[in-house]
Amino acid sequence: MSFLDSFISASLPFVPKAIVGLIASRYIAGETLEDAIRTVKELNAAGFKTTIDVLGEFVDTREEALKHIEYYHEVLEAIEREKLDSGVSVKPTAIGLSVDRDFALDNITSILENASRRNVFMRIDMEDSPYTENTIWLYRQLRNGKKLGVVVQSYLRRTEQDVRDLIKAGESNFRLCKGIYVEPEKIAFKGREEVRQNFLKVLRIMLETKTYVGIATHDEYLVDESEKLIKELNVPPTAYEFQMLLGVRPDLRNQIKARGHKMRIYVPFGKSWYGYSTRRLKENPAIAGYVFKSLFRKL
Repeated sequence: MSFLDSFISASLPFVPKAIVGLIASRYIAGETLEDAIRTVKELNAAGFKTTIDVLGEFVDTREEALKHIEYYHEVLEAIEREKLDSGVSVKPTAIGLSVDRDFALDNITSILENASRRNVFMRIDMEDSPYTENTIWLYRQLRNGKKLGVVVQSYLRRTEQDVRDLIKAGESNFRLCKGIYVEPEKIAFKGREEVRQNFLKVLRIMLETKTYVGIATHDEYLVDESEKLIKELNVPPTAYEFQMLLGVRPDLRNQIKARGHKMRIYVPFGKSWYGYSTRRLKENPAIAGYVFKSLFRKL
């Protein structure tokens, strides 16, 4: 991580909202569903699959959670109507997990039933460690026979065992990422190489057990090592995909697709873009620096 990346990240609270908006516009589709639809259509036309993510998390009232449920029903209707090649990603705290676990289960069941009727894949996102256990619990309750997956984070020490347990208990579908939340060393690897090596260790477990995985990374080293694993284990293209965030490392994502791998782009949208953007940029200074420098190269 460069000094510039760290400086940009630390300076975000003092940056005018309009400037943050310019930086964030590279990887936020916009505030409206129409913005997301337009972005997804452009990506689909270029040969990319997508996942739509309605921004908003850490909801602490039932009323606000129910509003998010309605947003997802609108997204699912649009995916079917517009014939988009897209799934949806749901943050458990956006639909009530921080309010009540059973309330969240009812809400996510409603979204999943709608997605299943429309043959749309749904991914349960993973947030910070207070919600890890209950997020996995939600996935266990709902996954059987459904087009449903869950995110796991390689920087958590528990992830290897979580993955082994889920695979042993039944068919699984994972999105494997490094993880971006700030966690104590007791539960999370802190060194860059530790996180990378655990990522590859967990990925090997998934590929060896023929478990579908979305390899979610912008780290060129992990892309290269993942490709080596895929070749070593003779994994067919139907058993995995690579995944990246909208606007981050488009050069790398194009190279991955050009090499014959399936590539999925996560497309976030919504009025909560500012809070999401500042958190994301502060939690990942390398992305903050990359987007900031890319912005000024175009000015």
